[in-house]
Amino acid sequence: MSEKYYIKTFGCQMNVYDSSRIADMLKKEGYEETKHQNEADIVLFNTCHIREKAAEKLFSDLGRAHLIQLERSEAGKDTIIGVVGCVVQAEDEQIIKRAPYVDFAVGPLMYHKIPQLLQKIQQNREEHGFVETDFPAESKFDFLPENRAQGACSYLAVQEGCNNFCTYCVVPYTRGVEYSRPVAEVVKEAKRLVETGTLEINLLGQNVNSYHGEDENGKERGLAYLLHKIAEIDGLKRIRYTTSYPADMSDDLIACHKDISILMPYLHLPVQSGSDRILKAMNRRHNSADYLRVVEKLYAANPLLKMSSDFIVGFPGESDDDFQKTLDIVNKVKYIQAFSFKYSRRAGTPAAVMDNQVEEKVKKERLDILQTLLFDYQDKFNKSCIGKTMPVLLEQKGRHKGQLIGRTPYMQNLHVETKSDNMNKIINVVVSEATTNSLSGKEI
Repeated sequence: MSEKYYIKTFGCQMNVYDSSRIADMLKKEGYEETKHQNEADIVLFNTCHIREKAAEKLFSDLGRAHLIQLERSEAGKDTIIGVVGCVVQAEDEQIIKRAPYVDFAVGPLMYHKIPQLLQKIQQNREEHGFVETDFPAESKFDFLPENRAQGACSYLAVQEGCNNFCTYCVVPYTRGVEYSRPVAEVVKEAKRLVETGTLEINLLGQNVNSYHGEDENGKERGLAYLLHKIAEIDGLKRIRYTTSYPADMSDDLIACHKDISILMPYLHLPVQSGSDRILKAMNRRHNSADYLRVVEKLYAANPLLKMSSDFIVGFPGESDDDFQKTLDIVNKVKYIQAFSFKYSRRAGTPAAVMDNQVEEKVKKERLDILQTLLFDYQDKFNKSCIGKTMPVLLEQKGRHKGQLIGRTPYMQNLHVETKSDNMNKIINVVVSEATTNSLSGKEI
């Protein structure tokens, strides 16, 4: 019987992508996936350091995994526990010190070494506690097995790392400087994904629109060039890209939203705040006017385009007037979805030591006001879709018999009663009902 692995993933879509590639490596080594942690011979936690108390949540999960490890040990079964991702890069040796039962911890740029570490541990069970947090000269992508479709939608990492150093963010310290994969390598992977069943590709990067991969002649190319190359792949029906940085939205990239028919009319473009004073304190390379000019150009390029964004409320020094300017930009752009959070300190970032921290009570009040406004626009847009016909990519079963759930071009979840063999296909649906969070409709 093959040994089994279990992966729990936290955080962003890049982590989801990384977990899928780790799974590919483990499958290549002969391991089988299980959804039940107590069945797993290898338990992995792929961590994120963006959210508040990420490390503490990890140690709670590790404690529970250790109890399962002890129970399995009594039954004569060995369990290897590993931690991957940004928390490892931020905490380094502290993970093994606080949880000595952890067998290995590797940063997000070193997970290609997991098979080697497993082999070492299995050969000598007394040898464990490995920590790998280097920023290697070689790309981890060079060591990964071929990526194949695991459904109709696939993520494809094209860029990693960040050079922006926003004062609230740990990504440059955990993912390193920006690295872009060569054009030919990305296109080859995209073709393989489509050949194995992918209909939609979502290009990923911490700042995906700062992509600058080399073409076959060694010339650096931007994301617009890459999008056109991928759009030429026969059988590909949809393209998305995330996450974008406002200052890197070039005119040729904006033009893609007019010229590439399979580029979905939905863009996630985080603004974080509507206040120029706060944006400067965040070390963002745009002000509110810059951002709105980009949005205006995008809407002109594709009048059907809709936007989503990220917001941080209660950043150090944020006044009532600063917060009002954030509400103002929401009212101007009219986002159809958004992610909004209270500011929380990250050790090692400049904002963590700023002396004008906003009270927790004030942050909560502001977040409640902002989310009420954001949900109102989301609800209005969803209800405006009633009666419209939308192409829906079906990806999972619903709670009710004969029901499948898919996503519209605008990333809305939509429930529809249809044949089970429509899974992983695109069908046309007339929207009949809408709530703030989802749509329902009838197949036509």
